[in-house]
Amino acid sequence: MISVVEILKRTEQYLRQREVPSPRLDSELLLGHVLGLQRMEVYLAHDRPMTDEELTALRPLVSRRGKREPLAWIVGQQSFHTLELIVSADVLVPRPDTETLVEAALKWFDHTTDPLYVADVGCGTGAIGLALASVLPGLRLYAIDQSAKGIACTRDNVQRLEFNQRVGVLMGDLLQPIPTSRPIDWVVSNPPYIKSAVLQTLQPEVSSFEPKTALDGGEDGLDVYRRLIPAAAKRARLGLLVEVGHDQASDVAALFAQSGFTGIETFQDLAGHERVVGGRCA
Repeated sequence: MISVVEILKRTEQYLRQREVPSPRLDSELLLGHVLGLQRMEVYLAHDRPMTDEELTALRPLVSRRGKREPLAWIVGQQSFHTLELIVSADVLVPRPDTETLVEAALKWFDHTTDPLYVADVGCGTGAIGLALASVLPGLRLYAIDQSAKGIACTRDNVQRLEFNQRVGVLMGDLLQPIPTSRPIDWVVSNPPYIKSAVLQTLQPEVSSFEPKTALDGGEDGLDVYRRLIPAAAKRARLGLLVEVGHDQASDVAALFAQSGFTGIETFQDLAGHERVVGGRCA
């Protein structure tokens, strides 16, 4: 029988030939998923022989990754901030860059406020809002998305985290699903911000698989910001924080100013890009 380490080598070679960005890591994660092992445990199991059943289960997953389907869709989960989130097909995969938004919000939010009402617009998996709720027990979350699949994925994560009493999952456009009688302290969002013309130049995981509605920000990438920022200015009591593209911070900050936000600030991601723009309500 063939060993784990040999299958790991073959899988890595296969994925490398297909120009998968991180063939070794993805091989370890796919193998761990099939074997029910953490990544470190895969190393400890190198000499273990693989059964025919395990090999049969692994092959289609490796084939899917070789076609550049997002790894998170294949294994059904993704680590984000302090959470392990369910990720379903046709929902945007949470990125490390977006953790910058969570950290900026935790810096700005008043941790003593209870309850603190936060709206996560375009929630997808629910990553941003749920990460904040996991740190702030007084936070009450409105998780909003236009996508039925995004709403279903968020609900799965709310259930998994046992946040049912603290999170309302709402389907609709921007802040419209939240009744006007309900308070909103902060709005957070990772809107679509990729320029339409750029989409097809991105890696296949993005251009061929992830939902265009969660990515395409129009001709200059700012279409949703032009609607979201004034809407948040009208509804939020305290402020707004949004993720932006690596070269969009100054343009988005100008939109904040036009809508009357004060104390406008930008936050850098780990690569040094201005990744988040925040503003406080006047």
